[in-house]
Amino acid sequence: MKYVLNLGSINGVFNMSYQLQQVNWLKNRERLKALREKVFVCEYHIPKHIEFDQLDRTSQHIVLLNEQNIIIASARLSEDGLMSRVAVLPEFRTADIYQNLFSYLVSVAKEQGASEMSFNCILQEKDKFLKAGFFSKGPVFMEAGIARQRLCCPIES
Repeated sequence: MKYVLNLGSINGVFNMSYQLQQVNWLKNRERLKALREKVFVCEYHIPKHIEFDQLDRTSQHIVLLNEQNIIIASARLSEDGLMSRVAVLPEFRTADIYQNLFSYLVSVAKEQGASEMSFNCILQEKDKFLKAGFFSKGPVFMEAGIARQRLCCPIES
């Protein structure tokens, strides 16, 4: 699946091509770990032993590659429709990037036969997802020192 994204620049607008694709954890582990370490371990100070877990081996992994074949974003989707470990390099954190990444995750979840998608949302970001059609499921909990709540959204077939 290939997309063209328009990003603004100081001197005008330029286009950047990128690709979204599913990848195998074992074959791409080092590249995925490098991105997630940069985002979660270095930027958000999540301990490595929490960032990488048993779900990495069993989940579907989605990557967003730039024109130089560098992973600029990734996410994983477990068999039960839980999306997690959404990591995007800071300079690519735009609504377009997130929308395309989440749309691709939904299509993968549909292929897996999931009826809903969920994720553990940081509380400060909860309202924007509730407005987008997600609903709260379960109590607030702490994960890696961050208050979160599970949010769900039905998948339409």
